[in-house]
Amino acid sequence: MKRYVAIVLTILLNIPLWSTAQIERVEPPSWWTGMKDSSLQIMIYGKNIGKSDVSLIYPGAKITEVHRTNNSNYLFVDLVIAPNIDPGNLVFSLNGEGGKQTFEYFLKERSGESAERRGFSNADVIYLLMPDRFANGDRGNDEIEGLREGLNMSDKYGRHGGDLQGISDHINYFRDMGFTALWLNPVLKNDQEKESYHGYAITDFYKVDPRLGTNEQYAELSKNLKDRGIKLIMDMVFNHCGSEHWWMKDLPDSTWINNYPDFFITNHLHILNEDPYASETDIRHLVDGWFVSTMPDLNERDPLLAKYLIQNSIWWIEYAGLAGIRMDTYPYNDKEFMAEWNRRVLREYPHFNIVGEEWSDNQAVVAYWQKGQHNRDGYRPDLPSLMDFPMQSALVKAMNEKEEGGNTLINLFNALAMDYLYPDPFNLVIFADNHDMSRFFMQVNQDTSLFKLGMAYILTTRGIPQIFYGTEILMTHPGSNEHGDIRKDFPGGWPGDQVNGFTGEGLQPDQLSIQNYLRQLINWRKNEEVLHSGKILHYSPQNDAYVYFRYNDTKRIMVVLNKNNEPTELEMKRFSQGLHGLIKGKDVISGKSYDLTSPILLPARRPLILELE
Repeated sequence: MKRYVAIVLTILLNIPLWSTAQIERVEPPSWWTGMKDSSLQIMIYGKNIGKSDVSLIYPGAKITEVHRTNNSNYLFVDLVIAPNIDPGNLVFSLNGEGGKQTFEYFLKERSGESAERRGFSNADVIYLLMPDRFANGDRGNDEIEGLREGLNMSDKYGRHGGDLQGISDHINYFRDMGFTALWLNPVLKNDQEKESYHGYAITDFYKVDPRLGTNEQYAELSKNLKDRGIKLIMDMVFNHCGSEHWWMKDLPDSTWINNYPDFFITNHLHILNEDPYASETDIRHLVDGWFVSTMPDLNERDPLLAKYLIQNSIWWIEYAGLAGIRMDTYPYNDKEFMAEWNRRVLREYPHFNIVGEEWSDNQAVVAYWQKGQHNRDGYRPDLPSLMDFPMQSALVKAMNEKEEGGNTLINLFNALAMDYLYPDPFNLVIFADNHDMSRFFMQVNQDTSLFKLGMAYILTTRGIPQIFYGTEILMTHPGSNEHGDIRKDFPGGWPGDQVNGFTGEGLQPDQLSIQNYLRQLINWRKNEEVLHSGKILHYSPQNDAYVYFRYNDTKRIMVVLNKNNEPTELEMKRFSQGLHGLIKGKDVISGKSYDLTSPILLPARRPLILELE
């Protein structure tokens, strides 16, 4: 059936049916029965299509409204689909100046388990990777005829050839390291003149970039990951598209792009949403401004565009079997649209998870967007999760600061104490670095002891840990912190690589040690429910030693981060509440046992993670 439908659509969409009206695109390209929302809007694009009348005869499907814009090449058709409708081919008839034509639209049967899918959660550890820079598994797609940018590995901002096949080839590596979720930077088509490797200037919202692979390969990767216990998270971008997006040459309406046709840069003032005195002018400047001239800012207040983007998310979740979405540049979008988008997605998938990027060190700014927040302005956000940038900032300060008397770890204590601002702090994504910042090993001045302390914290505190590809092997870059350097090729992902991060061949002793350290911690964490959802009790740091407990009804874990350059004695009487009568602890990392009835000697500049007995 799939092959038949593909042939039908190829014939219908690529062969002219008459001289004055020709269908070039139908989006979404398909849909499913059994959705909780019975409405569907289909966008039809082609020369003079908007001048046609459209009709449909199919039991359980009915056209309720047809929208035409200022551009006669577009037609938007609203349908209502009955809950008990049978899957099949919906045959639409178009009648225009040149005559009559038909096209078939495939309505698939939705899996009975689809709505119950489980999103990523605090039981997971997420591995973030940039597909173009991870592994080249298919040399045949390095150069694609007709696309603007080809392979150029000598350019740090060029395309390097990594692809979906390269990711698929290393699923066993993800499993071996203990990762249970995979977040790929955007995989959709980026047919830009240059710097298209990162994926954030999308030129087709329904097509995987051919230099990475195909839609079918993406869905197959998701299935293969799921079969091995790994969830797939899709990186989406709604704030903007690429300047070479196909519709930029023939916009449905000028209202689809903010400040069209001019380039008007955003003011980047994230605080405006919380500012009780903010002017509407400044707010519009934040939301409607562009990042760069190659990323036109989308106007999500346009109802047709809003519907298009919402349906696009749902289509990818169904088509590719996604377990989560990471939404880029969250506060730059229209906030009312984003709230409605969250509600629509979560209505279809109640156990799904979505994380938004709000890059601010201020907990109040981040907390504004989380579902359940009671905001001063009455805004209801409905976003389940956010990237915990305030915690990342606190972590770097805690590791790097030097203070007379030693109390720099107070940065972590204070950051965690601000959790009262969040409706659900345990659903925040925590991280030491990502694709937009200097690698954590560089942020701690290539000090492996500080690196271990920081990563131990990420993997034992509350939230959902995310680790950036290469962090596990201490990847470095020049001090310039340019994106092209930070997003280096993963060693071993290209034929002829002398160093292989997957097998360990050629890695330096420190790199192998860190990789084994993280492998041990991540795999241990995987089975520790107390770290997924257990409560937290922490004690204010003293003498640069920070102690906190994770506990539930059946287990207690004591974590001690000792930043001192020398072994340090820790008096245990202070921690009676956390110990809860338990008198022994075994270090997860070293296997050494500790008697907790008397002071213990902390190893210098190392974490202790004690399972209490």
